[in-house]
Amino acid sequence: MSGNPSGDAIVSLARLAALSQRVQIGTAVLLLPLYPPAIVARQVADLDISSDGRIILGVGVGGEYPQEFRACQVPLDERGRRADEGIAVIRKLWTGQQISHTGTFYPMADVRLIPGPGRPGGPPIVVAGRKTPAMRRAALLGDGWMPYLYSARRYAASTQIIRDFARQAGRDLSGFGWFAYLFVNVARSGSEARRKAAELLGQRYNRDMTEMLDSIATVGSPGEVAEKIETFAEAGARHFVFSPLDAPEDQGRSIDLLIDSVIPQLTGR
Repeated sequence: MSGNPSGDAIVSLARLAALSQRVQIGTAVLLLPLYPPAIVARQVADLDISSDGRIILGVGVGGEYPQEFRACQVPLDERGRRADEGIAVIRKLWTGQQISHTGTFYPMADVRLIPGPGRPGGPPIVVAGRKTPAMRRAALLGDGWMPYLYSARRYAASTQIIRDFARQAGRDLSGFGWFAYLFVNVARSGSEARRKAAELLGQRYNRDMTEMLDSIATVGSPGEVAEKIETFAEAGARHFVFSPLDAPEDQGRSIDLLIDSVIPQLTGR
């Protein structure tokens, strides 16, 4: 529906649950305003049980592709409020108790989710986004923060904003997850990696990304990519989600370079 080829988040999560046994798996991301939260709560609870508690629910509000919202009959200007209320409903349903909710979008009475998630309280909910409302959502409602198309400097600034929101609300962020979603293209030639990445990002977001590429993506030679990832770690990121920014037939090569030539440089520091 978006014009950006991607699979359904929950279906992809179920596939990952079936194909893996030990690693944590999650959505990056589920556009929560497009789904009834009761359905999300049930599906993710089921996957949390079948995966032995390895699920992380990453949620965002989208908006880059208005046609998605038209197709689902969800007003674009309601997406933030729907996400906030949706998170609240999911958390209530994950308690395992009979619940009622009197919100604007998802009112319900005397509802109980059986079975509940495998973990008490359910999987962590990580909030994705780029702007201040998303940071506020992460600080007040989320278990983690996962921005995208960020520079390390902007990432560091966002963590401080989230800490400020949480402090003002009296919320303790102990155990909060600091994630970074990084578009990555690794090639022996840094210039070739940049050329491909700019082309693919331009197609995805329908604009020229060449000048801003180094500020919003992690691309270049193995050494350059390692240095850029390190700057995010210094900015406060503790969990990384790498999205290969390459043609489908070339993603295996990029992933191999990331694992074989980039990650060893990070673990050795």
